[in-house]
Amino acid sequence: MDKIEKNKVIKSFVSKWSSKGDEKSDTQSFWFDLLHDILEINNPTDIITFEKRVLNAKTTNFIDGYIRITNVLIEQKSININLDKAEINSNGFKFTPYEQAENYSNLLPLSEKPKWIIISNFKEIRIHNMNESYSNRKNNYYKIVLEDLLKEYDKLNFIVDSSAKIPRKEEKISIKAGELVGKLYDELLKQFGQTLSSDDYRNLNILCVRIVFCLFAEDAGLFQSKNAFHDFISKFNIPSLYTYANVALENLFDVLNTRVEDRKITNKELLSFPYINGDLFREKIKIPELNHSILNHIIFEASENFDWSLISPTIFGAVFESTLNPEARRSGGMHYTSTENIHRVIDPLFLNSLKDELSTIITTNYSQRTLERDLYKFQDKLSKIIILDPACGSGNFLTESYLSLRRLENEVIRILQKDGLRLAFSKEFSPIKVSLNQFFGIEINDFAVAVSKTSLWISECQTLQETEDILSMSLSFLPLKSNSNIDEGNALEINWESIVSSTKLTYIIGNPPFIGARLTSSSQKKDILSTFGDKWPNYGNLDYVSAWFKKAADFIRNTKILCAFVSTSSIVQGENVVNLWKPLFSDNIVFRFAYKPFLWDSEANSKARVYVVIIGFSSGDDKSPKFIYTNKNIKNVSYINPYLSEGNNVFVENRLKPLSNVKELVFGSMPNDGGYLSNITTEDMNETINKFPDSKTCFKRILGAKEFIDKKERYCLWLKNTSPDLINKIPFIRNRVLSVKEHRLKSSRNATKQLGNKPYLFGEIRQPEAGSYLLIPSTTSENRTYVPIDFLDSSIISTNANLILPNASLFDFGILTSSIHFIWMRAVCGRLENRYRYSINIVYNNFVWPKIKNEYLKLIEETSKQIIAVRELYKGVSFADLYNDDSMPLALKVAHKNNDNAVLRAYGLNNNLSESEILDFLFNLYSIECDK
Repeated sequence: MDKIEKNKVIKSFVSKWSSKGDEKSDTQSFWFDLLHDILEINNPTDIITFEKRVLNAKTTNFIDGYIRITNVLIEQKSININLDKAEINSNGFKFTPYEQAENYSNLLPLSEKPKWIIISNFKEIRIHNMNESYSNRKNNYYKIVLEDLLKEYDKLNFIVDSSAKIPRKEEKISIKAGELVGKLYDELLKQFGQTLSSDDYRNLNILCVRIVFCLFAEDAGLFQSKNAFHDFISKFNIPSLYTYANVALENLFDVLNTRVEDRKITNKELLSFPYINGDLFREKIKIPELNHSILNHIIFEASENFDWSLISPTIFGAVFESTLNPEARRSGGMHYTSTENIHRVIDPLFLNSLKDELSTIITTNYSQRTLERDLYKFQDKLSKIIILDPACGSGNFLTESYLSLRRLENEVIRILQKDGLRLAFSKEFSPIKVSLNQFFGIEINDFAVAVSKTSLWISECQTLQETEDILSMSLSFLPLKSNSNIDEGNALEINWESIVSSTKLTYIIGNPPFIGARLTSSSQKKDILSTFGDKWPNYGNLDYVSAWFKKAADFIRNTKILCAFVSTSSIVQGENVVNLWKPLFSDNIVFRFAYKPFLWDSEANSKARVYVVIIGFSSGDDKSPKFIYTNKNIKNVSYINPYLSEGNNVFVENRLKPLSNVKELVFGSMPNDGGYLSNITTEDMNETINKFPDSKTCFKRILGAKEFIDKKERYCLWLKNTSPDLINKIPFIRNRVLSVKEHRLKSSRNATKQLGNKPYLFGEIRQPEAGSYLLIPSTTSENRTYVPIDFLDSSIISTNANLILPNASLFDFGILTSSIHFIWMRAVCGRLENRYRYSINIVYNNFVWPKIKNEYLKLIEETSKQIIAVRELYKGVSFADLYNDDSMPLALKVAHKNNDNAVLRAYGLNNNLSESEILDFLFNLYSIECDK
């Protein structure tokens, strides 16, 4: 619906529910209205369950509402209920609405654990993110008041769309922190002078890291007072003392790096600062003069008016790095990987099973002694998990993994404290067993190494404070550990065994660089060669990220280490599947879980649309369940093939001739002309024909993929069989031919230079002489359900941006335009950016056609005619609009659906099969044909 209509609907909803709301009689109506009217779900009953039953050892409970597709648990209360007040429930226990919902969550199986809990009393909706720590998810909820729904309704999209997000307080704070750092960086940059050396940039980066740590330390209570750093630096914010501020900072940094017993100064203010350690303040750096503008920014904007203790270290580390990285600033400013995307990696790899294990311990009817024993055993297990990120950047994957393990540990401590069980610690012996020493990283950028260490320290401090809150006692944080586990270097050159032993390592995670094979630098090409070796087939065609998969596969051989990497989706498409995964699968690599391609949300100011996959893999198969994730569901499968589909382990290789007995598909004609023959404007053509009427035969309409899809006019000079005297007597044509010759002779390729002998012809000519042909664009949008293809007369020239099937039949059209063929194409083709790239050798030549029987032949011919007939009704409409899923005419959808059903019948399949079932069938058919 349009914006005006939407506003009317929302206002009507608010009016209806502003003064009523009974938990028992109105809950279902309220949520049906919200799902249907506000979130535009046609059939709300398909996605929401009311009164969902959950059992524990003693009682049966009922969840008010549960959204299956996004794992949202709803606890609904009446309009007059205070959502912060604890009340006695039907089982006689006293809980707040949130605590009640969390108890229900603990009783659900792993696959149904809520990602979000919604608490509502009709007049307000509170959204709790279950990936956060206990205190954060309980207290730092996002609230939407009914009367503000008109401006806030889009924040509810996450209820029905797993890729949607709601704003989180820590995200806003972290981004604000990045803006403050960016301003500080720019002001300091000016003070370093006009020309900066690499040492100057290094000093500037380290200085910013140290100032940020001091700002965080005072807000987090690590210094002697809340305003310790603020008060120290404020003394120099007067004109007569500006020039001393940098010296004061040098002295402060020296003190922070010196043990209390080793200090030789007498300044009481400096002596009151603690020893920090951690190598953060070890190096002597150049500090420029701090002017009034810099001091004002630190004192007032960054210190007085901002609380650094609330930042998310997972987000801030990446924001911090990109803010201070000149290259990142030029390419779009601050960015970070969203916490939700990090959890797509770590949840199925280890966190889901750990949460499920803790939930089982909590809900099982134990004796106190047994519960205590199993909780400590679980805590010991957490402390023995060792994680490596070999492309750690600013450390956000490591940071979020550390936070997740510590939150589980804090949950253990909270239960022990709450239930009055024995806590095995004292002031000398910390209850915390999970440590930063369990986390290892490799990063090539020295500044990112410093940021990742700082992010981990901030994480450690924040989770320690949560532990303190649980226990109502102070625990020691300083001095920092040296945390040398983040190593600077090229992960593809370093022996990972020198970083962490494969006998101790539990998991490898990360988000290695996204660089395509054609975009790798010379040094990156060397990395690929050294990783794969020159005997690896087609190693030069592999994307850079492939090297991390290969290095990890070698490292985990014959171990129980589990890995999960994010990668561009190209790694499971086209020739990459055979080039990378065929050898690795033969070396006993197995996919444990996989996310099918989805849009990677980097939260950059200038976002690039990148489709990625996440692959969890191991060496060897323990027959454990495997999971395939899409945006809206999880499928438990027995095996995942290299195309991230369930079923047979197949590799679709380059094939020069069709596997089935069908016509050969070829490229259109390649101009190789610098545009002088193939790109003629309508005005130039008409002007030439008006002056020289006999030149009309020299011009023909030409179609690249864009002209075909968008129905754009474009013309070319088609001079095959044209007499030389006609070419020479027409200046426009003669000049164009001479320009082609000059263009070709300048080429560094001998084959192109040879074409200079025939500058009046296209470089490669494959145009049919007569009749018609079927045109398939070589690239098509990833957002289409069908690939637009069409019959064209041979008088219309097709470039090599398209594929052509000469003398094609209606049956050919019906098969190739079907969703069955498109399902095959999507699974095995390569990508150009995010668009599907149709390949002759991979897609067409390996596609197994149905055996032709007269009844199916005629049926498909009829459904093909229906599609063409409907198109004729929209003759002036471009394929871009006609095949846009949102604007595709109903009659055309029906015609295509009829054709799909006919093609399915030709294969002997039912028309109610899912896409994955069709793909499994096609892969099986392919395997059978290849074995013949």
